Amino acid sequence: MTLTVQDLAVTRGGLTILEGVSFELAAGEALVLRGPNGVGKTTLLRSIAGLQPVEAGIVSRAEDQIAYAGHSDGLKAMLSVTENLRFWASVFGLSDVEPALAAFDLIELRARMAGTLSAGQKRRLGLARLMVTGRPIWVLDEPTVSLDAASVSLFADAVRHHLSSGGSALMATHIDLGLSEARVLDLSPFKAGPKARQMDEAFL
Repeated sequence: MTLTVQDLAVTRGGLTILEGVSFELAAGEALVLRGPNGVGKTTLLRSIAGLQPVEAGIVSRAEDQIAYAGHSDGLKAMLSVTENLRFWASVFGLSDVEPALAAFDLIELRARMAGTLSAGQKRRLGLARLMVTGRPIWVLDEPTVSLDAASVSLFADAVRHHLSSGGSALMATHIDLGLSEARVLDLSPFKAGPKARQMDEAFL
């Protein structure tokens, strides 16, 4: 499954912030989006995932092929680690959560209530949700926030496994994940004109 983005323009607050964004992401590939804070990485990812409309251009993808992970971990505080993963697995028609528990070092925490976990543990659990979706295209916004170095390595290993299984990953991150195979796209050249700059200045 190839994700194709052609001449995409996206908006925030009613104003265009990125325009002319084009790339392809094939099975087995990872692409890292870079750019300064506020350039529009989150808006672009949400638009590609189908969570908000695009202003112009084309996103060629099947919506049921994308698993999106944003800033929220998407956890139910009163469910255990295992119960959270089983809930999300059931949503996507799957049942086996053991590989996800192992991949993110959650086995010893499996009976803990999600609400009692540390920020880093919650993030690992939130990312483990990706593995129980069964969806081939992972779209990830700053996935390693709150993770220590060891957990970042676990995440990178999970991405590599996903790629080797024919999946793909589109990620916005400032962290070096050690994924030398990942391509990098700097969004700075796609920043829209004066109106977008005026909007940014209004929030300073």
